[in-house]
Amino acid sequence: MEDEIVRTIDLKAPVEKVWKALTDHEEFGAWFRLSLHGPFRLGELTFGETRYPGHEGLPFWAKIVAIDEPRLFSFVWPIDESIQPDDPDLDQKTTLVEFILEPSTIGTKLTVRERGFENLPEDRQLQAFRDNQGGWDQQTSNIKRFVE
Repeated sequence: MEDEIVRTIDLKAPVEKVWKALTDHEEFGAWFRLSLHGPFRLGELTFGETRYPGHEGLPFWAKIVAIDEPRLFSFVWPIDESIQPDDPDLDQKTTLVEFILEPSTIGTKLTVRERGFENLPEDRQLQAFRDNQGGWDQQTSNIKRFVE
């Protein structure tokens, strides 16, 4: 099984605008379809609820692991909404998401990478991978519409 999902998209927007769309919790929530309760802070948890059709109201959380302006923003998040941040087996229930920004001739090249599926319980790996592949297809379209 593959362990990494990678999506790369060229955005007709300056790096600064894409960076803000990723790292400002209100802008991130707008295109990712979340209601977040507070800003992203390095090493801290961010909580909220999903607003995605069919999943409205489900709890969301992520722990911010990198904010390297304007190049890299990353977090770990759980494979489903039942997992709490204080779970003793958290390493086996989360994946790492990275947003990598590079200037391009039209604006910004954004690479979204999610990895860590090999650490998940074997019976959850394939489904989590498949679900998130489709999710990143949708989310890269969402951010494109948001920043352009």
